[in-house]
Amino acid sequence: MKTLIPAAALIALLATTAAAAPVAAQGASAERAFDATTLNLTAEGEVKAAPDNATITVGVQTKAATAAQAMAGNAAQMNQVLTALRQAGIADRDIQTSNISLSAQYAYAPNTQPRLTGYQAANDVTIRVVDLKRLGASLDAVVTAGANQINGISFGLKDPAAAEDAARRAAVAALRAKADLYAQATGYHVARLVNLSEGGGYAPAPMRAMNFARNSVGAEPTPVSAGELTVRINVTGVYELAR
Repeated sequence: MKTLIPAAALIALLATTAAAAPVAAQGASAERAFDATTLNLTAEGEVKAAPDNATITVGVQTKAATAAQAMAGNAAQMNQVLTALRQAGIADRDIQTSNISLSAQYAYAPNTQPRLTGYQAANDVTIRVVDLKRLGASLDAVVTAGANQINGISFGLKDPAAAEDAARRAAVAALRAKADLYAQATGYHVARLVNLSEGGGYAPAPMRAMNFARNSVGAEPTPVSAGELTVRINVTGVYELAR
């Protein structure tokens, strides 16, 4: 005697069977991944490169009895600095105002109210020097023209791509060498690279801020040593091992 299955029940049974197949496949795949022996490693690649430009912030600070006098004196002095920069070969596109400020100055004494003594105006410009041979002479020129603040000198690369690619190759080679070492030490060999990710990269090297007095400039240009930049790339990789 045959047993008839209602149509609705048959549809539900087929749907359940169809849904169970992908779940079973996913479970088997996850089980295979769990059974695989893997290494999760990090390595670093590093190269040295000579910088080809520098970024500097130079400024003028002036004090006067009134706010207007402080700003006017500062403007006149800064205009002389900008003229000196252009005469030193710094293009207008490489000169950018980075700060303008005006603040009241007070004298403080015990048991008395602060006493207003005047105002201080400040104007800073950030410049980029693309010819490092002229860096020292450019610093001397702006100080002679009236700049009394030099801050945040940093060296950089116009195009760091080549150095970064060299660091990437070094990082990947170091990662593979480390994977081979671990595999050999544990009785395995590297079967394949499963995943690779990158972190880190090129960053300019900052230098300590400096304050220059106008009378500190002598006959010789200010010596500035550019040295080398370090370009680092960090990579993380997952390797599958096999017997």
